[in-house]
Amino acid sequence: MTVSIARTSQAGLVAVQDGLAYGESKNGMEKKRLGLIVNPVAGLGGRVGLKGSDGADIQRRALELGAVAESPRRAQLALEMLSPLKDQLEVFTYPGEMGEDVVSRCGLMATVVGTITPGKTTGEDTIRAAGEMRGLGVELLLFAGGDGTARDVYEAVGLTLPVLGIPAGVKIHSAAFASSPMAAGELAASYLRGGVPSLREAEIMDIDEDAFRRDVLSARLYGYLKIPFRRALVQGAKSASGPGEEAAQRAIAMAIVELMEDDCAYILGPGSTTRAIARQLGLEKTLLGVDVVKNREMVARDVGESELLQLVRRARAKIIVTPIGGQGYILGRGNQQISPRVIRKVGTDRIIVVSTQEKIDSLAGQPLRVDTGDGELDRALNGYIRVVAGHGEQIVYRVSCFAGT
Repeated sequence: MTVSIARTSQAGLVAVQDGLAYGESKNGMEKKRLGLIVNPVAGLGGRVGLKGSDGADIQRRALELGAVAESPRRAQLALEMLSPLKDQLEVFTYPGEMGEDVVSRCGLMATVVGTITPGKTTGEDTIRAAGEMRGLGVELLLFAGGDGTARDVYEAVGLTLPVLGIPAGVKIHSAAFASSPMAAGELAASYLRGGVPSLREAEIMDIDEDAFRRDVLSARLYGYLKIPFRRALVQGAKSASGPGEEAAQRAIAMAIVELMEDDCAYILGPGSTTRAIARQLGLEKTLLGVDVVKNREMVARDVGESELLQLVRRARAKIIVTPIGGQGYILGRGNQQISPRVIRKVGTDRIIVVSTQEKIDSLAGQPLRVDTGDGELDRALNGYIRVVAGHGEQIVYRVSCFAGT
């Protein structure tokens, strides 16, 4: 059900749904006010290997390559976790693809504000939406997107109200996001019930996407957002590899190269540790892309999901990935080209995780994480995996997707 409202002044804001006054629940108690913003183009570039979705030209190119928007579905996964609060909750959102459609599919009551041009939303729409929801007094603002969306929300609200990101972007370096869409929903529900007493200031980081596509990582701190915090449900900010890790990476590379099989395609995910493997073979890997090595030769560079599917249909394959420092994601962050379809075709038992001990230590006991967007696959990846941490050195470490608390 949907309620559209017109705002002439803050004091004159009125809406009626099923005979109830605005903000009133069926038991006469005031409803909890939740804001929702969906960036409908967030994450478009991931599967097709464009390393981001910022800018109309990149979005158009992603769609031409067959990209499908992931953010509405991921926002829906988060909202579904709020269904127990259905009768106590009112969701303020923007029209159509910026939230209204998702709220309607979840069967929640929506108060729709603002206007958009369908199919042509921009960061300015996000800034305007966040500002309006702050003015409406939402108790928590959920937003589905990536680092660029987080920057826009920060510009509009700063530290003036609690917010929480639903991870839906290609590159998510910021710490304002839950560890998965379901974790975002659970944490939001717990906060609105009064079960999360602590709020924390979380870093908003973003990178230069143009430089990123040239294989140059240039990150910047833009500010902080105030988020509900529960360690198991929130991801940390991405941390860079330390200067002393090169020797450990070379040792890992030697171990992997010694075990490489003939006529097997090795899909190398992004990262300096996987790049060290290519260099051990005398090859140059893209630092931030997905490349493929077979018979000790580079057979594909900086590929997307469709190219990977073609390759794995023709040859046996293995996937080599390394965790994101400080976050622990091995799949679903920055390597969406290695999609659920690719992983299933290769086989979950043919995934090799490589990591220096320093990177494992940076997790402070938290598990390695997966967030592929396919819940069934994520659950299949739960458990323990051997992590190659050096020449002749392996660590057995836990892998976890969100499974509720």
